[in-house]
Amino acid sequence: MYLLFPGRHHLLTAFQHQYLRSLLAPGAAWTDIDGNTFRPGGAVEAILFAVTSANHSNTRRNPLPFYLRAIALEAFGTGLGVPVYLYGIDDVGSLPNFATYTLKRIRHESEGRFDLTPDNCAVVCSTGVGAGYEELGFRILPAELEDAASGRCRAEMPWDLVEAVAASADWRADAALRAKIHPASWRVWDNYRLGDKVQLLFRDAMIGSDGDLTATRDYNVYVRQMDEIAETKYRDTAPFVQPGRIGDIGCAVGSWIRQACADERFRESDFYGVEVSRPLYEICLQRKANGDFRNPFVFFAQRNAVTGLSFDAASMNTIHTSSLTHEIESYGCRADLLQFIRNRYAELVPGGVWINRDVLGPEGGDEPVLLWLDDRDGTNDVAASLPADGAALKQHLDGLSTRARFRVFAEGFRKAESYVLSYEEVTVAGRALLRLSRRDAAEFLLHKDYTDNWRSELHETYCAWSFSDWDERMTEAGFRIHPDSKAFTNDWIRSNRWEGKAVLYRAHGANLLEEPFPVTTMIFIGVKS
Repeated sequence: MYLLFPGRHHLLTAFQHQYLRSLLAPGAAWTDIDGNTFRPGGAVEAILFAVTSANHSNTRRNPLPFYLRAIALEAFGTGLGVPVYLYGIDDVGSLPNFATYTLKRIRHESEGRFDLTPDNCAVVCSTGVGAGYEELGFRILPAELEDAASGRCRAEMPWDLVEAVAASADWRADAALRAKIHPASWRVWDNYRLGDKVQLLFRDAMIGSDGDLTATRDYNVYVRQMDEIAETKYRDTAPFVQPGRIGDIGCAVGSWIRQACADERFRESDFYGVEVSRPLYEICLQRKANGDFRNPFVFFAQRNAVTGLSFDAASMNTIHTSSLTHEIESYGCRADLLQFIRNRYAELVPGGVWINRDVLGPEGGDEPVLLWLDDRDGTNDVAASLPADGAALKQHLDGLSTRARFRVFAEGFRKAESYVLSYEEVTVAGRALLRLSRRDAAEFLLHKDYTDNWRSELHETYCAWSFSDWDERMTEAGFRIHPDSKAFTNDWIRSNRWEGKAVLYRAHGANLLEEPFPVTTMIFIGVKS
């Protein structure tokens, strides 16, 4: 007879250990989730822990890597008196038959040793996961769960204690909390300072529970876009890169580092990629395993560069960021961006450089402008309700005229952040125009063609800071501004996305004076004095 105990197992409790010992007691009668008492079909030969989400770590939902969970489980099992086996079960998304998948993984990983069936195994589970095993005919032993109908528990669930650690003012000194955590778990949490890590993850408002900024980004599209523009981005920034320790924060899929590794000037340099998004970080690791980086001294870490230093203080010769700082302003707040700037200054050696390539806003962003948009390059019939499916939404947006697409943009732009894009339809010199702020006009022009990830992009402000705003904030943080720092308009974007589709004007009496298109990009180089 076997016991299967599936779960993420980030924290093990004293109750869990007592419960398992009660099941293992000679002659013990077991009570299943429906309240039925029965006797097992023989002595328990082993307990199998199926450690789910084994491929995830460093997120609120999965703070501990598999190896730390395994260390605790091995020690946890030594006092149970029966052999204990651990099997990591990777997260595979929403899978209706996840119980079947888990059983097959255990059979495969054990090379057929453990072929678990309802006849030779009972499942210990106090969460909804148990329903999948119950459908397969397994008896469910409810552990903490006292009443399945109401969800009432006889003891705190392990995740309740994780959240208690996250909320504790001093988790190490909390005797009542420590008494509920099994010593095997406590030693691992204490030795590896996991409570501090969990508190950092839980107070990070920018990142979702599964380690991502947004749930609406199509990463297949995103990866392709990053690789397509990597060569241009590297060419723009390469003259300012200093050899030595080179870091790329928000490295996405490692495209910029891949280009830099191929540059002979940096053959003796070490490269460090930092990425907060779990899906992108995993792609970086896969690319390294595939040998995509010519330099072997490439290292990746998943962490948030806002909440603390990504590198040791005064350790980096070059820090590169691309298309990142506007996301901090968008998904975090102004204070987060200011802290990010201070963190980068702290990480550089004297004379080191931070190269920041990103979108930016126009000067005089609050001033009113007039915007003409083509209403003949597509349909003007906007759907009353936008398609929920991403592909269908893209098809609908791509079929709209530029002016009609503006209406969709104005309605949805940063709506979740309570932003209101104000505009007025006017006629000046016989032309149907929109009167709005220069900043909002630039936001639309810069956003309008990103229909692949429309919902994700509409959370993001591209134009919060102008070049002079950046100059002021960087100087305040202690940086000296490199004279080659610049803002410019991307020629390809102007020619392929704007010309013929949009014109900017300012009113001059009854006449219209055409304005240049807004800047699209900055390369801002801060030098640590």
